[in-house]
Amino acid sequence: MRAVVLIKKGSAINAFEIREVAKPTVKQGEVLIKVAAFGLNFADVMARRGMYKEAPPLPAILGYDVAGTIEEIGEDVTNLKKGDRVTAMTRFGGYAEYAVTKSNAVAVIPDELDAATATALTTQYCTALYAASEMVNLHKGDKVLIQSGAGGVGTALIQYAKHLQCEIFATAGSEVKLNYLRDLGVHHPINYNTQDFEKEIKKIRKQKGIDVIFDAVGGKSVKKGIRLLSPGGRLVCYGASAISNRNIFGKIKTILDFGFYHPAMLMMPSKSIIGINMLQIADHHPKVIERCLTKVMKLYAIGVFVPTIAKVYLATAIDEAHNYLENRSNIGKVVMQW
Repeated sequence: MRAVVLIKKGSAINAFEIREVAKPTVKQGEVLIKVAAFGLNFADVMARRGMYKEAPPLPAILGYDVAGTIEEIGEDVTNLKKGDRVTAMTRFGGYAEYAVTKSNAVAVIPDELDAATATALTTQYCTALYAASEMVNLHKGDKVLIQSGAGGVGTALIQYAKHLQCEIFATAGSEVKLNYLRDLGVHHPINYNTQDFEKEIKKIRKQKGIDVIFDAVGGKSVKKGIRLLSPGGRLVCYGASAISNRNIFGKIKTILDFGFYHPAMLMMPSKSIIGINMLQIADHHPKVIERCLTKVMKLYAIGVFVPTIAKVYLATAIDEAHNYLENRSNIGKVVMQW
């Protein structure tokens, strides 16, 4: 089978090769999927840059989400059958014509759902739902800030917060993306390139705080976020895109910009910092992934979750797609097809 293989770290133009590799074999509790589409996530960019500790050793096949058709099922798989059209989360290995994953990380999709949109519903929407529903339990009327609102997870978070009738603040880096946020229902879109989101929110809120912040940026945005939280507020960190594409000194500065926090500093004002790594959740709590994916599909079915596809590329254009994502040109999910 063909696969997009990461052969070296660094710029996208030199990092990948299309290679013929062995088709993966199915073990107990797993399924083999013939891949019609696979998604890109910012963690892929971090892995290519050598900044994602859990990435497999080179040469490696990246990829966290795929959509396609089940070709084989392993022993003890009772919830799926050959021929099912599915979307699935993968622990790497998604950048290929065939991918293996655990059966509890797979959801059957309706015939009318195209592969690109189905791919968008897995990793990013599950991350958003886990963050907003299980880790902080959003409520009606909560004041919520969503950093990088025009990305895949950001879009999902906005849709879920709107469903719960929260007051939504969200950041993006261009007027086109701000208009996208407005169309999604964001009450207070903020341009992080021209506005200081901390000052802007304090002005809008008349110096009152925010209940929940979802942060995929890291660095100084985390420190500002902590200051913005009201008593009982929660800051959820699920990415660190500020570190990407910087030299070693820039990376060190960004890491220092996160700040250092003693439990007493959080306990006294009753604030929380929550970190999310969906790979760790999948490894240690597979039932959580199954539960989230099931709920994501239900929310899609009733129109709460509506993925936005930024762009669809052929797998052979992996370098162009990676650059597109790394440069933050996308609004929504970037998808690859064979």
